[in-house]
Amino acid sequence: MIVTEVDPTAAIEAVMEGFRVMPLREAARVGDVFVTVTGDKGVIRREHMELMKDGAVLANSGHFDVEIDKGALDALAKGGRRRIREFVDEYKLADGRKLHLLGEGRLVNLAAAEGHPAAVMDMSFADQALSVEWIVKNRGTLTAAVHPVPPDIDSEVARLKLHAMGVEIDSLTAEQEEYLGSWEQGT
Repeated sequence: MIVTEVDPTAAIEAVMEGFRVMPLREAARVGDVFVTVTGDKGVIRREHMELMKDGAVLANSGHFDVEIDKGALDALAKGGRRRIREFVDEYKLADGRKLHLLGEGRLVNLAAAEGHPAAVMDMSFADQALSVEWIVKNRGTLTAAVHPVPPDIDSEVARLKLHAMGVEIDSLTAEQEEYLGSWEQGT
């Protein structure tokens, strides 16, 4: 797996976690499957598609249908476009290479699947409901900004879901909690 990134902090995190990090222009030459998850437009552009290997697969899981430049892909497809199976369009380029676009470039987890399974949606809705409750309870102290879901809400939703699934996990001992909350011990 190769990570392409514009954020230096995210890039260094990927490197430190053992991933190869390089510009998309370099990754386009060696990759087989390209998945965008940026939330931005024009992530995979003509300049990248022109370098991709025959049979490369393109998918978007980040934002609407703008992360992959479909106009450029259409323009490159001198040999035409055909649906080779549900949710997979094959674009034949002038040089004979074929690129495969999943889910018409839309969010692949929604467009090329059966949507979010209930097992994911129930947690998402629970997070949303508890976050709205949190906003109402804290409305006088919050600044006008985007606030992340408080970690205790995420933890509570995860705990409840695990319980509903019959999954048990360990708990910290009082001694472990005290140690983690202190800086007085250790090297």
